[in-house]
Amino acid sequence: MVQDIVDNVPRARHAVVLSADGLPRGVTDGLVDGDVRTIAAAMAGMQSLSRATAHFAGPTEDRQWSQTVIEFTHGWVFLIGAGQGTYLAAAAEPDVDMQQISFRMNRLVARLGNNLTSAPRVSGGDSALERAEAANRSDGAGGSGFVLEELDQLIASVRGARHALLLGADGLPRGASGGIGRDLADTISAAMTGIHAYSRATAPFAGGRRDEGWRQTVIEFQHGWIFLVAAGEGAFLAAAAAHDCDIEEFTTRLSDVAPRLTTRQVAQGGKAGDA
Repeated sequence: MVQDIVDNVPRARHAVVLSADGLPRGVTDGLVDGDVRTIAAAMAGMQSLSRATAHFAGPTEDRQWSQTVIEFTHGWVFLIGAGQGTYLAAAAEPDVDMQQISFRMNRLVARLGNNLTSAPRVSGGDSALERAEAANRSDGAGGSGFVLEELDQLIASVRGARHALLLGADGLPRGASGGIGRDLADTISAAMTGIHAYSRATAPFAGGRRDEGWRQTVIEFQHGWIFLVAAGEGAFLAAAAAHDCDIEEFTTRLSDVAPRLTTRQVAQGGKAGDA
């Protein structure tokens, strides 16, 4: 049944079913055991960190994670839930029909039902979420003291945009839109650094070489979106928006502002990672 995705979606490459603790439970043809183990481990870490950033996407009681999508120059990787403690990852070429592969993935989850349920041996990330919540509460309503005017203007210009945070090549926060305190910035930066690393590790699954061609990672929740995009010189930009935000407009503006921020940081501090 897992093979159904590759057989019936043109330009789909691979699919892997995995448990929350990173154990592969099913795989399509064409992947060697070593690659399968690597992908399963990376995807398990990805889903845990994705869910731990839910509060960054916006305040709500229901912070249900929907999917994580990774874009490369050479392809895509998709990750969705597939029952308690179980996940389904799929890879495809750049010109795959996004709606068709999403339909096939969700149909597979519905067909397998409880057969995909797997109780994880390791926590799926609740403790990370609790730490993030505590950091968020500790920030209070005050400003962070490192607000970047360009990010503030970006958030104000797009309806539904919520936050934006610039991270240096070392993964440390370099500036943010207003309303993000230092504690929250540090927490989100740590999670985003891990998501960035896991994203790049999945490049071979999408059809490239390790660390090759990563463009962005998008995390969808029922209440909002989180975007992680490259910002040049090893830096990257994390941003959040409401679910009804104009995604195309927001991501375009993120891509436009990111290089300008990095250039300014280099001018002020010598290197993007040291600014």
